[in-house]
Amino acid sequence: MNHRGSNAVTEPKTPDWVRDAIFYQIFPDRFARSQTVAKPTNLEPWGAPPTPQGYQGGDLIGVLEHLDYLADLGINAIYFTPVFQSASNHRYHTHDYLRVDPMLGGDQALRKLIDGAHARGMKVVLDGVFNHASRGFFPFHDILENGPNSAYLDWFTVHGWPVNAYNHDQPAGYNAWWGLHALPKFRTETPAVREYLWDVGRHWIEFGADGWRLDVAHEIDDREFWAEFRRRVHAANPEAYIVGEVWEHRPFAALTDFDQNIDRTDEATRWLRGDCWDALMNYLFTRICFAFFIGSAINKDELKRTSFYRVDPTGAEAFQSQVEKLLSHYHPNTSAVMMNLLGSHDLARFLHFARGDKSALRLATLFQMTFPGAPSIYYGDEIGMTGGKDPDNRRAFPWNEPETWDKELLGDFRKMIALRKERPSLRRGSFTFLYAQGDVAAFLRQLGAESIIVVFNTGQSRTRIDIPTRNDVDDDLQFNEVWTDAQVRTENGSLHQIELAPRSARVFATSPIS
Repeated sequence: MNHRGSNAVTEPKTPDWVRDAIFYQIFPDRFARSQTVAKPTNLEPWGAPPTPQGYQGGDLIGVLEHLDYLADLGINAIYFTPVFQSASNHRYHTHDYLRVDPMLGGDQALRKLIDGAHARGMKVVLDGVFNHASRGFFPFHDILENGPNSAYLDWFTVHGWPVNAYNHDQPAGYNAWWGLHALPKFRTETPAVREYLWDVGRHWIEFGADGWRLDVAHEIDDREFWAEFRRRVHAANPEAYIVGEVWEHRPFAALTDFDQNIDRTDEATRWLRGDCWDALMNYLFTRICFAFFIGSAINKDELKRTSFYRVDPTGAEAFQSQVEKLLSHYHPNTSAVMMNLLGSHDLARFLHFARGDKSALRLATLFQMTFPGAPSIYYGDEIGMTGGKDPDNRRAFPWNEPETWDKELLGDFRKMIALRKERPSLRRGSFTFLYAQGDVAAFLRQLGAESIIVVFNTGQSRTRIDIPTRNDVDDDLQFNEVWTDAQVRTENGSLHQIELAPRSARVFATSPIS
């Protein structure tokens, strides 16, 4: 398709490896704590109820020590929330962009972790917080110390003197993210700031990282800034993945609108033309999963705390409409590498939204593993971890309490991940809806001679349906149900009398591609 516009890339080139990626998001302070990394003494006990400011002492060597667990789960890519020096447990308040936090083990720990991950065929994506810094960042600290005599005044926007960095009852006196005194916003139009941030992007890719997740990336509303960031990053590694965080946006109705008035009408799609970012954290996907797999049972009080506000309409017809609309927003090369997530450090846990209904998590995860784009698992979801809005969604992984793990759920995650990894059509094939009525939806993934049909029943009743295969599948073609010995054949353009238990799914596949 010919996408118009002076800066448009006709066919965005996105990293090929992401099509095969199964991401695992780790919040470093809460995933694993190694006894080999020296720590300060005033830490919360591991597994204590998390607090907004307290540390529990997770580190990167702790992650390294559990890479075999991730490999056994089927993970081949890790996305870390920030790892750079900071005075916050989440490390979005960056003090030094060129130094890994000593509490995480420092630069040497990241070196060992990247090497250990790469030895297992895993990629490592870091979190870049480039829209704002912190009060402890050296140029802003220079302003606090020297006032109008600071050499770094043009790195930030100061409205008057004295600045007020700590009295939250009074305005800060400088531009800060969402007015938060702790987060002074960069003046990214300043040449020295641009060069510094571009150098950070290049530095850690040269160090060995495989990509960047960009925090509130659209708030740096500057195409040339991101285009140059991409050029610097790709000069170090042409296959580096660049994924932006954008929650609220109004994507285009169809690909034919890809480049019309793009800079004025859309917060997200305009960055995905192939010259800035590769993909987004796909929160539209999350919302669709909330609506279909949790539906009206969703925790509405928790939902009000998000930018989703509501998830209706629900049901299979709406599910088909929203999925097809989602896929139409982006070039296929972009859809193939979107980061499809069911939860993150910024959302209550999926199980919390679902009021503990693990069938909703199982169904949504199967959809995640059979849909175009890269699935991303929030650490601990696979063992049934739950929790409300942060900091409760950032609990410590219970390594020392395996009796609390849902082992059956963990086995199901392994099984669904393995299915995606075994079947090329689930990672690179076409996507076509076959059926969507009431509580039942079915779709086809197809690549070459391989066809896979996935059927969901989100209702509370057993049902039996005929699934039309249309012209996408040959008649009298045998399908084997994965994970069972059942066999079905297409007949007169349908799979006939497919029975579905309540809150269940079935997957039928032709013989694997050799």
